[in-house]
Amino acid sequence: MSLFVTSDDGTRIAYDSQGSGPAVILVAGAMQFRAFDPGTAAMATLLSAQGFTVINFDRRGRGESAAAPSFTLANTIDDLRALIEKVGGPVALVGNSSGGSISLAAAAEGLDVSALVLFEVPLREELGNEGSDFLDGLREKIAHGTPDETIEFFMKDMPPQWLAGARSSPGWSTMTAMAPSLEADSESLAWTQSAPRSGLFADITARTLVLVGEQTLPIMAPAAQSIADTVPNARFERIPAANHSWEPTVFAERVARFLNENA
Repeated sequence: MSLFVTSDDGTRIAYDSQGSGPAVILVAGAMQFRAFDPGTAAMATLLSAQGFTVINFDRRGRGESAAAPSFTLANTIDDLRALIEKVGGPVALVGNSSGGSISLAAAAEGLDVSALVLFEVPLREELGNEGSDFLDGLREKIAHGTPDETIEFFMKDMPPQWLAGARSSPGWSTMTAMAPSLEADSESLAWTQSAPRSGLFADITARTLVLVGEQTLPIMAPAAQSIADTVPNARFERIPAANHSWEPTVFAERVARFLNENA
C-alpha cells in the first residue's frame, strides 16, 4: 500500500517504505516511477534487506504523484524535504541519471543529507550553455508542443535506437503522460553548468560515491570525474553495468557497502 506525504504547495507525493535502519531515498531519473520501473523496485527490496529503510517515491507528475501545479527543480527539492521530514534525517540519497543532478542540488540546498550515491549523471561541460539551451527548448515544447514532441525533444541527443524502441513500445503513452515532469530533470542539469562546480557544490557535506558502468556512453565517465573532482569528500568508481542501467543485486550491494563505511 502506498504512503503519502504533502509537499509545500499541497502536492501529494506517493512512496513506498521498506525495511528498518538508516533512511535511504531513491531519486529517480527521467521516465522513472515505481509502477514503471521494476528494476528499482527490486533494488529497493534488496537494499532494505541489508539493514536500511528504503524510500522509493513517485516524483511529482508521475505515477500516484501525478497531480501537481508545477514541476520545477525547486518543487522537486521541496518534495524531497517533505520526505526527509517525514522519515527523519539525515538520509542518504541514491540518484539515478538526472536523479543524480537533482540529488546534488538538494544536498547543495542544505537538505539533511549524509551520503550521496550518484549513477551516471549526464553532465555536460562545466560552464557550457547546452543545459540552459536544452531547458529553454524543453519548456517551449511543454508549453506549446504535444506530449509526443516533448519526449522526442528530450531524447534527441540519446542513441537513436532508444527513441525508436520507446516509440514502438507499449510504454510510450506512459512516457508521454509524464512529459511535463521532465522540466526538473533538465533544470537540474542546467544548474550544474550555471557556475563553477567547485562553488555550486562547495556546501555539500555528504560523503559521495559517483558511479558509472564498465560499459557506458562517452559522456558518462568525464561527467563522473567532474563531480568527483568538485564535490568535497567524493570519489569515482566503475561497476559492472551497461547501457545506462545497473543490475539490482550488484547495485544494492555496492550502495550498502558504501553506506556502511564509517557508519
